Amino acid sequence: MKDQGPDSALADPTYRRFLAARTVAMAGNALTLVALPVLVYRLTGSAALTAAVAALETAPYVVVGLPAGALVDRWHRRRVMVTSAAVSGLALLTVPLADALGALTFAQLAVVATTVSTAFVFADAATFGVVPQMVGRERVASATSVLVTVGTAIGLVGPLVSGVLVTVTSPALVLGLDGLAYLASAAVLARLRWPGSETTAAPGADRRLRAEVGEGLRYLWSVPVVRWLTVLGAGNSLAGGAVAGLLVVVGVEQLGLASDSPALGWLFAAGALGTFAASLSLPRLQQRLGVGLITTTGYAVALACVLGLSFAGSVAAALPLLVVLNFAATSLVVNGIVTRQVVTPDHLQSRVGTTARLIAWGGSPLGAALGGVVAGLAGTEWALRVAALGLAASLVGAVLAGVPRFPRLDDLRRQATGAAVEPEAPGAPSPSCSDAASP
Repeated sequence: MKDQGPDSALADPTYRRFLAARTVAMAGNALTLVALPVLVYRLTGSAALTAAVAALETAPYVVVGLPAGALVDRWHRRRVMVTSAAVSGLALLTVPLADALGALTFAQLAVVATTVSTAFVFADAATFGVVPQMVGRERVASATSVLVTVGTAIGLVGPLVSGVLVTVTSPALVLGLDGLAYLASAAVLARLRWPGSETTAAPGADRRLRAEVGEGLRYLWSVPVVRWLTVLGAGNSLAGGAVAGLLVVVGVEQLGLASDSPALGWLFAAGALGTFAASLSLPRLQQRLGVGLITTTGYAVALACVLGLSFAGSVAAALPLLVVLNFAATSLVVNGIVTRQVVTPDHLQSRVGTTARLIAWGGSPLGAALGGVVAGLAGTEWALRVAALGLAASLVGAVLAGVPRFPRLDDLRRQATGAAVEPEAPGAPSPSCSDAASP
């Protein structure tokens, strides 16, 4: 965070303002991270419905991820981010209003969660294209690392604050604070400008949505490093969806906490600490280690932590496992995002980013829903063990596909910005990602 040299995204004043807008929104999200599942659990008393809301928060990517990426590559990306933030803020503000009127229901919370998550899909697609455009391809790793670092620094404090707020005020009011944060973020983003920020793709009569989605899919599949980091990410998201969807339930039913205990915030803060550590160390790891070795090690560590969490019987045992689990999971996610942004051409960034996220996150709603069902039938311990199967499958798949041999990020960057390298030919072997290509 202190480095503002020429290779740091922080040297760009526009990026710093963009970071400020994201920081405000992330602060609100950190409060909602605890407040929403607590609110659902208090309202319904159901582990399955609590996990179902977590599933609804990730399901929109499965439904609209592919067309959203192609559409945002056509649209004005900055305006997409502004509109998405405004819609999310207004949706969240309906929760404290309904609660004050005594009319809050699970159905409304489900609709709000779905609306905010759908808006996020479009904002996420825009961000995939905006960050490389704003800071340059050589600063993508720095820009992404800074965003994750700031977000997780907030995540260390936010859940603790939220754990207190939900006991002294109301979880619904906390969601309202998140709504105000989204609106403030939209106001800052609306004033930002950078080279290319006001341009959109030139209209053409032959531009069909299906063809543009297909172009993104073909590129993703033709580049081995993008293909395997994306496909294998589904196992990480399955386990992550189960853990996130059940964390409050794990705290109450497995670790013996009260449903209004501030210690529930400690579980989320422990995860944020792991994410924070990963965001600080990952740029250095990517300089020294191949992206494939980072990926394979990440799956092995995450698998061990989820299995360990399933046997934890106290908060003291669970906290270090959550720290290490989130370190590994964040390393997997950010390593994949940065790699895609480095090798993907600008005109494909949004659709490749959302397509990859859709596939990699495809397991998250399934993991949350499956975790809720298994937890209701056999307890959270068995729900976590079932979710760990996704990580086991990804680890085995990575080894069989030769992922550990994938090269370092700098080598991929040189290939992407140097002489064009052809994508993998149909039927050709793909033991490494040295054939990362231009479209």
